[in-house]
Amino acid sequence: MRHGSIPGARGRVRPLTLLGDGALRERCRDVTEFGADLAALVEDLFATMYAAQGVGLAANQIGVPLRVFVYDCPDDEDVRHLGHVVNPRLVETDGVVIRGPEGCLSLPGLEAGTERYDHAVVEGRTVTGEPVTVHGTGFFARCLQHECDHLEGMLYADRLTGRRSRRLARQIRRASWHR
Repeated sequence: MRHGSIPGARGRVRPLTLLGDGALRERCRDVTEFGADLAALVEDLFATMYAAQGVGLAANQIGVPLRVFVYDCPDDEDVRHLGHVVNPRLVETDGVVIRGPEGCLSLPGLEAGTERYDHAVVEGRTVTGEPVTVHGTGFFARCLQHECDHLEGMLYADRLTGRRSRRLARQIRRASWHR
């Protein structure tokens, strides 16, 4: 049995912010205080992500405009990546651009073929303020890019063009959660 706590075990599940809420379109603020409130936010993000069966979640997806995200995401070799990043910066994207299915907990039940690089590097801080660098490949690289986009006020739908964009827009209009 592993020692240590399970991420999100002490957190509370918060309501997800859905497409149409202005919080998703604003650039999030840098975290300036590393303490108990930030630790509680990270726990709530994990609890909410797990409850919604996601692989990543940004703070603005629960209505908190701070630069924080969590992840529990496999790469293409099925290696599990688990963690969080505070004040992340996407410092490198390279490799092959792959169009793959991408969804979002803020657009529940929908997905579209979205182009992303198959390698990404994110630098930031841990919940205690220590520097952290996260390298991702394949699906995990997609996750890192997706969560960094959220903190800039961008959704995967914004990356679509042409037929894919029109198709997703139709699906959004028909979605039961759409306002």
